Amino acid sequence: MDSNFDSLKRLFDTLKGVGLLERLFGWGKIKSQLIDASADLQRLISANENLKQENTRLERQMIATQATLSGLQDSYQRLNTEAQVAKENNNTIVKQNEERLKELTTLTEANKNYLRRGQELSNELAVTRQKLETAETEVQRARTQITQLNKDEEFKKQDHAKAVASLMQIQDKLQRDREMEIHNRNQAEIDRIKKLKETWSNHETNVQNRIKIICTKHGVEYVDKVPFKGSPDNTLKINDEFIIFDAKSPANDDLSNFPSYIKNQTESVKKYVNEEGVRREVFLVIPTNTLDRIEQFEYRLADYSVYIISHDALEPIILALRRIEDYAFAEQLSPEERENICRVIGKFIHLSKRRIQIDGFFAKQFFELVYRSEAELPKDILDIVVEFEKSEKLNPPIEKRAKQISLKELEQDNNRLKNEANQKGILTEESLLSREINKIALYSTDIEDSKNRDQTDLFSG
Repeated sequence: MDSNFDSLKRLFDTLKGVGLLERLFGWGKIKSQLIDASADLQRLISANENLKQENTRLERQMIATQATLSGLQDSYQRLNTEAQVAKENNNTIVKQNEERLKELTTLTEANKNYLRRGQELSNELAVTRQKLETAETEVQRARTQITQLNKDEEFKKQDHAKAVASLMQIQDKLQRDREMEIHNRNQAEIDRIKKLKETWSNHETNVQNRIKIICTKHGVEYVDKVPFKGSPDNTLKINDEFIIFDAKSPANDDLSNFPSYIKNQTESVKKYVNEEGVRREVFLVIPTNTLDRIEQFEYRLADYSVYIISHDALEPIILALRRIEDYAFAEQLSPEERENICRVIGKFIHLSKRRIQIDGFFAKQFFELVYRSEAELPKDILDIVVEFEKSEKLNPPIEKRAKQISLKELEQDNNRLKNEANQKGILTEESLLSREINKIALYSTDIEDSKNRDQTDLFSG
């Protein structure tokens, strides 16, 4: 009897220990065991039916034999007991059969679920394979791109190396050009300083020649040898008075001590003014390019006055002094005439200082503009600018000794420039320009008191 249940036991044992992979790939084995178990179950059902039939037959025999075989009571009792046992066994088998049917139903449902899950897994596997193929295609494409990028990177490295080499050459050239430019600037500065030194070294001779030309031109007596002690650089005799013009220039290119030197020289000329017939006003003539270093142009000492003037101011000042000679005696000058003379000279000195101040301001602005153009303009544009700069040339008017500068021509030129400026929309209104320019302080604060002094008493006795 037990041999009929071996297939069912094996099926149950297999189902208890089955895993996911065995469900996917070992389903054929389970299916075969299910078929064997089904055959055992059919045999079990057939045996059960046979037992039922046998039980029925025995019951009929028992009824038949009860009437005729009363003597066989013991046998009947035994058979009845056996029948009861068989019935119980049959009931047990029926119950087991019902349980197995339930289990079979459960297994069938599980089988359907497994089949459905297997189909889902198969579909997922197909999708996964497709994704894998797509990924492999992408990987192959990426490898191709990486290979191409490596080639491009190699070409870029070669181009970069060439560009770096070219850049180094350009940098070397720029460095050489910069060094040459610095050298040229230094050389130009050296040449400028040399020219300044030459100008300063020849300053005394130039001043002397200029004064002699002015004296010859305007009929002023130039004294080569003075009748008193000392030897001033230049002496003029106007209205029986000796007027001293001493030329002073820096000893070197360091102008920081030049103002102190001039101040000391204002005290050293005292030896001249103490002489008889020497006017108590001495003029120290300095180079024009040193005016911006001088802050004080007038020294009023106890017994005399000293005025600091430039080479360009010689002729107007000598003419102003020459104006005094038109009178027989200085005391014949009326207060109004004396004031007019002082006003003209003071106005000239003020205009000279203001012109120096404005020219210095614009010179500084031009220097800043030149430096900014060299620093901010692109190299190619700067090279073209330098070429045009080299080709440019300014030809200012040349001063001729035998020809007087015509005031009428200057006024005509000035009017022409005003008209051209007005046509271009440039403001030239003199009142407005004068008002704005006069807002700029001429003197520093430490000599503010000197500025407030009235200049009309210049050359006063």
